Amino acid sequence: MGSKKKEKDEKKEKPLENWTIKELREEALKIPNVQGVHGMNKQEIMEALRIEKGLPALEKKTTATIRQNKEKAKALMAKRDEERGAGASRTRLNILRKKISKIKKKTRLG
Repeated sequence: MGSKKKEKDEKKEKPLENWTIKELREEALKIPNVQGVHGMNKQEIMEALRIEKGLPALEKKTTATIRQNKEKAKALMAKRDEERGAGASRTRLNILRKKISKIKKKTRLG
């Protein structure tokens, strides 16, 4: 019996982003001035809970756009080709290849 209470206390301590949608809904249903909880998505419920509890809003991370990522990938490909022509080591070329691959994955949707 004690372990369930401990689990519940741990859920309260973890940040809202780590809560499941079910946990967020249960908490939001306890708030009297929030309506339509079951029609809300996770972000909307978290925002309502933040406002109710007086928590600060999360700062959005700035990420590079697809166009910027493609430009970075092109620049790295040019650098790779230049270093390949200069006789760079295989490990250096592999590092560049992996960086290019990682950036190209960010340009894909889904």
